[in-house]
Amino acid sequence: MMKRQRKLYHTPKRPWDKERIESEREVMKSFGLKTKREIWRTASLLRKYRKLARELAARRNMDKEMIIIEKLAKLGILKKNATLDDVLGLTLEDFLNRRLETVVYKRKLANTPKQARQFIVHGKVLINDRKVRFPSYIVPVGEEEKIMVKMNVAVKQGEANGKAAE
Repeated sequence: MMKRQRKLYHTPKRPWDKERIESEREVMKSFGLKTKREIWRTASLLRKYRKLARELAARRNMDKEMIIIEKLAKLGILKKNATLDDVLGLTLEDFLNRRLETVVYKRKLANTPKQARQFIVHGKVLINDRKVRFPSYIVPVGEEEKIMVKMNVAVKQGEANGKAAE
């Protein structure tokens, strides 16, 4: 029996809100996102962590608080000595900055965010010598230094023979 897949995001309640549309357009341009669905998916992830933090703040469960903070610190979204208030203060940009697409661009492995996305989708980006083809992959801090862009240089047959003859 297969598990039914669910949508990983919620659409906005007011679809034609001009301010939201403009802010989403700016976010899409600055992070090189393809669709607004990617923003909504990331916003849902942010909502999940903030909701969890509010529930834990009400219960005062220190063990679970530390687990969430450590997980977000491992992903590079928070600092190691963060508190639950820092989790509540997270923004959409904090999560978008940890996407593979953005990390490849910020590390100057690509000229633009869209080029970074193209490298990833075409299988040119390796992490620990493994292809990662998902621009939305959240890069942990430990893997950030192991990102590599592998480019194949195609040489035409005539040019290769001409240079060898010289």
